[in-house]
Amino acid sequence: MKTYITELVGHYEAYFGVPGKGLKLGKGPTDKLHPDFFILEFPSNKKNDMFCYCTVGMSADRSDDNLIELFVYSAKAEEGLIELLTVCASYHRNGLPLDINHTVNIGQPWLNNSQCDYGFISSPYLDGSELGVFEYNGQEIGCYWFIPITQKERDFKIEHGVEQLEHLFEDKQLDYLNPERNCLVG
Repeated sequence: MKTYITELVGHYEAYFGVPGKGLKLGKGPTDKLHPDFFILEFPSNKKNDMFCYCTVGMSADRSDDNLIELFVYSAKAEEGLIELLTVCASYHRNGLPLDINHTVNIGQPWLNNSQCDYGFISSPYLDGSELGVFEYNGQEIGCYWFIPITQKERDFKIEHGVEQLEHLFEDKQLDYLNPERNCLVG
């Protein structure tokens, strides 16, 4: 019998065209997650010239409408992204559920000394619905892009709205793989 977990892994692997590497955080809020939860790491491949880290089981066995999984891109393998996505999954399951267009306070730099200490949960514009929609048992689960942002960019979203934030990203050509990028809000 195929489970949510095996179907979701199949969804990701079909999209990226390569097997992912299952990774688990060895510390932190893992006891509050679905017992089969893990992160899939995809190396640079024909589909994307970057690493991708995806949650597997963030919304497993949820019975409400908050059915999402998250992924984040990286220029290279980054162990810290396993912790980042695991903490987001724990918050989703045990705090207030996360959803599209939400922002998340990471509480520390995204990577290294990055100014980005928040995340914006976005539609997967680079990948479309082929990655962004996972169908399981007649339900659609959103696989959303976790974009690291700065507090000023988060404040801009709150003040001006999601659409204006996305226009800002486009107009200023957001360098979403660069942890050292400057804030886009002047």
